[in-house]
Parts: sequence; structure tokens; C-alpha cells
Amino acid sequence: MTPVPPRISSLFRDVWKGAGDWMFAAKTAAAALAALYIGFSLDLPRPYWAAGTVFIVSQPLAGAMRSKGVFRVLGTLIGAVATVAIIPNLVDAPPLLCVALALWTMACLTLALLDRTPRSYIFMLAAYSTGLIGFPTVTDPGTVFDVALARVEEITVGILCATVIGSLVFPRAIGPVVTGRVDAFLADVARWAREVMSGAEETAIIRAERRRLAADAVELQMLATHLDYDTSPLHGMSQEVRQLRQRLVMLLPILSGLGDRVRALKDDGRALPADLEALLADLGAWVTNVDAQAETTAGLRARIAALRAAPGDWRDVLTLNLLARLKDLMDAVQDCRDLRAYIRSGGRVRKVRRRRGGRAGAEVVMHRDLGMALWSGLGAALVTLLGAAFWIATEWPEGATALQMAVVACCFFASQDNPVPAIVDFALYSGVAAILAGLYMFLVMPHIDGFVMLAVTLAPLFLVIARVIANPALAGRGLAVGATMPTLAGLTNTFSADFASYLNGAMALVLGMGFAALVTALVRAVGAEWGARRILRACWIDIRTLADPRNPPPEGGLRPVLAGRLLDRMGLLVPRMAALPPGSEVAAVDALADIRTGMNVMELRGVHRALPPPAQAAVDTALAALTEHYRAICRAGRQLPPAAALLTRLDDAMATLMPLPDRRPRQALLALAGIRRALSDGAPDLPSPPSSPESLAA
Repeated sequence: MTPVPPRISSLFRDVWKGAGDWMFAAKTAAAALAALYIGFSLDLPRPYWAAGTVFIVSQPLAGAMRSKGVFRVLGTLIGAVATVAIIPNLVDAPPLLCVALALWTMACLTLALLDRTPRSYIFMLAAYSTGLIGFPTVTDPGTVFDVALARVEEITVGILCATVIGSLVFPRAIGPVVTGRVDAFLADVARWAREVMSGAEETAIIRAERRRLAADAVELQMLATHLDYDTSPLHGMSQEVRQLRQRLVMLLPILSGLGDRVRALKDDGRALPADLEALLADLGAWVTNVDAQAETTAGLRARIAALRAAPGDWRDVLTLNLLARLKDLMDAVQDCRDLRAYIRSGGRVRKVRRRRGGRAGAEVVMHRDLGMALWSGLGAALVTLLGAAFWIATEWPEGATALQMAVVACCFFASQDNPVPAIVDFALYSGVAAILAGLYMFLVMPHIDGFVMLAVTLAPLFLVIARVIANPALAGRGLAVGATMPTLAGLTNTFSADFASYLNGAMALVLGMGFAALVTALVRAVGAEWGARRILRACWIDIRTLADPRNPPPEGGLRPVLAGRLLDRMGLLVPRMAALPPGSEVAAVDALADIRTGMNVMELRGVHRALPPPAQAAVDTALAALTEHYRAICRAGRQLPPAAALLTRLDDAMATLMPLPDRRPRQALLALAGIRRALSDGAPDLPSPPSSPESLAA
């Protein structure tokens, strides 16, 4: 059979992808029109909210759309209940009412930023739904319940239309996307492993690719949250996908450490032993072969164990450390393969018990920045208070609309280090939506009669908007137009083409967002470098706390939690480092080296109690020096070269551990060697221990 030429195959993929995007656009446009029709039929007061909701919740992946829809309903319901509780009770005290709404917005937005999963959408909706419902009703508090109920009904109608049509008409499941991402991740790991085994030099470009893998792992975690709402065979596999993600992220420091050890062993000018060179080559082939036989795997493990011997000098310590990391690599990769097979089968194959030893696992623990979350919440509260004060002072009739959009803009983009460009961009395309709405209101709608004609005229525009949303690079702009155009066009049962009302509403919408951008720029906006430094500092503080011998050592269950948090921060650093200008000192930071240090410190603290008293004292001295090193780094806000005294303390501790043949001292020795390599490329002059017949435990 003649294979399809690569160019033709690529063309077919592009055409299919384009067809899929247009199919998504057609489904979204149909759902928006259906939401409008149902809103008209039920005589809802604001059917345009239902249509706008369709554009907000529609996602190319059906599971993501369902989960977002559920989260949006819950958030809207919570916000509606809060509004009904706040407005009638405080309407006679406007200053107190403004403070209550500001505090509610601040609290919900802070929770949303601390959650850092798709479920955070619930808190974000609860934050700004109070503004959307409450601000227009403060002058007539008796209507707040009716408006809140209508809001919930209209949002639900839009979500149901988007979900039903998106789920029944050519749905795109998340399951294949997840398995594809996993396979791509493992392929990247295999390519990196081959480079590592060959001792290839790690350039800045290669380090950037490694950081990208961390971002891919974070994205995989987000996709796992939507699996519970998917209809593919992977439905209900979210826990297994999270476990797989744990193993995948652990491969990053393992491979980083392996590359460092191989390069260190080759840099002294001596060739690797033939059996070790052959082992590295065979392991590189094993990592690439996802269908490796069990006999091959067992044989490689036996060869790793056979090469272990009591260390006689620094090179032997590095070799022993390399062998330990090779075992960790095999454990982590095998765990990934077992989980991958179980997930792809939909749970039909036997579930393999995963390994818990070594560095094969880390818990999914997300980094949470309470200070930044509170600061962002405070910024939204300040926008609410200042906007309300301006509205009250000027008695601007459209002040409620402006304040609504200001709060929405603050909440939408609060997770960004500098939300101002995104808010300005959203305001700009909301202006485009206002122009389109005006054209429809004054040029098209006066000449049509009935819903059928309305649908015919709106369908092309809705189709184009949805097609723009399907493009990730333009999704935010399409969302701005799709969410605001139906509102500005006044798509209700009673058509009214009042130019003054239209113009005031459009100006209030854009000016409200502009006000949010101005206040955010003054009190909240920070740069990517500032955000990256803050995340790095959190890593350094964790390592400093871990290393401090005055603190109790982390227990077995806590170590994977700390490891998971360190690796999660690696994923957060990737987009920020990509946005840094050339020459930034933060961009040059090797975060994986710090993570390797943290992992080794955890391993060292874990075996500390099993060491003899002289070794404990030497290790404590080294850890105290390491604590001071990271304390200095936290003060300086940047990585610092290790002081000679720190390296001396590490070398003394290793020298104390060298003669001890037991397994725990050897684990401590290898952890110290890992810390030494992460901090410095130098080779310490270690004393040779007396010859010993003992062999190392497997």
C-alpha cells in the first residue's frame, strides 16, 4: 500500500481541523439563536443574557463546556442569593451597601484566585454576579428578587442550549485530547532522555523546552478536572489522570539530575566504563520503546543493581548517584506506562500497583499566593467603591452599567500579573461589539419582522464570532464581542431603537472597563518579572524551611506534597519567563536546579534520624549552612553563588558519610552529592573509605 505523502497528510489534518472549528462555530451560533428563541418564548426580560452566555460557556471540548456550564450556574446562583440578602437590608444605607458589595466581591475573587482549578469559575461568577444583579436594582430594591431570578433563568437557558447542542451534534470528547497530550509528553521525555544519556550540553533553548514540559503538565491537570463531565471512555478517570500527571512532572527533576551527572562524569576527560555506557544506551532505547517487554525492563534493573559498589572517590559517588537516578527514572516511566495503559483502556485492564519508593511520585499540590490573591481582591473592591462613589456623586443614569462592567473586567483578568492590556483589549472589542449592535439596531432590525428573519440576519454574525472564539489566540476578542453585542443590541421581545439610550449604554460599557483598567494600572498591575520573582521566592522559602535543621523533618506523607508544590511552581514560571525581556536575570534562573536541591533536602531529612550521631551532626551543620544560603537568596531576590563555607560543610558531611556502608548513610551521601552538584560544578576532594566487602542494597 502506497503511504500518503507527508504534505498531503498535513493538508488533510489542516482541513479537518478547520472543518472542526467551523462545526464548533455553527453549533455555537445555533445554540445562541436557540437561547434567544426560548428567551422570547418564555417572555424573559433579558433574553440577550441567554445568548451572551452561550458565547461565554461554549468550548470546543464537550466536557470542558459542560463543566464550565455547571460552574457558571452555581456561581450565578450563589451571587443571586447574596444579592437578594444584601440589597434589601442595606439599601437605606448606601455607603454601607457599597462596602458590603465591595467586600463580597473581594472575598469571592480571592477564593477564585486561591483555587487555581476550573472550579474557581464558581467563585468568580459569584463575585461579579452581585454587581450585574445588584447595581441596576439599588434604585428599586423591590425588584431585586425578580431580577436575580431572571438572571439565573436566563443564564440556565443559555447553558442548556450550549450544552445540549454541543453534546449531541458532533461532540468532541476530552478523552482523546488527554491521551494525545500524555503521548506527546512521553515522546518529549523520551527525546530528552536520549539527549541526557548521550551527555549533550544543556543550552538555553533546551532549558526553555524543559520548562515548557512543566507548563504542559499544568495544562494536563486542568484537563483532568473536566474529565468527570466527559462522555468518552475516560469518563471517571480524572483521579488516574492526576496520578499520571504526578509521575510525569517528577520526570523533570529526575532527567535534569541525570543530565547533570552524565555531563559531570564526562567532563573530567575520562571515558565512562563500557558497561555503564552500554547501560545508558540501552536505557535510552527502553525509554523510547513504550511497549518494552517485562523481561527487558527486569534485565535493565538487574544491570543497574549490579553496577552499584561502595564509593571510593567523588567520581564513584557521582556514578552511584547516577545509578540511583536511573532507577528513579525507570520507576517513574514504568508508572506512567502502566497508568497510560489503564487510562486508555477505560479501566478495563488490570490496575497495576504503582511504586512508592524513590522519586516516582509527587502529590498534586498547587501553589497558592494568598498575598497576591488578597491584593487582586482588594483592587476589585477599590474599583467597586470608587465607581460607586462616582455614580452617587454624579447621579449618572448609566452609572450602574459602567460599574457592572468595571467589576466584570476586574474579575475576568485578575489572575494575570498585569491585567491592564487584557482589560483594554476587551474594552476595545466591546467597542467593536457596540458598533455592530448599532448597525443591527438602526439599519437591519427596523426592516425585519418575526424571529425567523431575526435569526437569518443574526446567524452570519454569530457564526463569525464563534469561529473567532474557536481560535485560542483570538478567543478573548471573540468573547468580548459575543458576550456584549446581544446586550447592546437590545435583543428583547420589545424592540426599541432609541439612539440616545443605545449611545449612553455603549459609552458606559466601554468607559466602565476603561475605569477598571485605570485603577488596576495604579494599584494592582505588576510585570511578568515581578510575578516570576515572587514564585521563585516562594520556592526558595520552602527550600530554606525544609533545610533548617531546627525544624522537624517532613514526614513520609508530607514529602510528596512539598515536591508537588515545587513542581507546580515550575509550570507557573514558564509563561512568565517566556514574557521576560532578553537579558533579564530571572530568565537565566535554572529553577530545576533549585527543585533538585529541594528534592535532595527532603531525601536527606527523611533519613536523618537513621544516621549515627557524628553523621547527624555533620549533616546538621551542612543543612544549617544551606539554610543560610537560601536565606541570603531570599533577601537578595535572586540566585547567588554558593559561599566557600557552604561547600566546605557539604564536603565535610560527605566525608563523614563515605566510610559508612549501611543503606541510610548511602542515601544521605547521595542526597548531599545531589545538593553539591545543584549548587556548584566543582569536584570535592573526598577521602577514600577503607575497603569494604559490603555491597549496596538494591
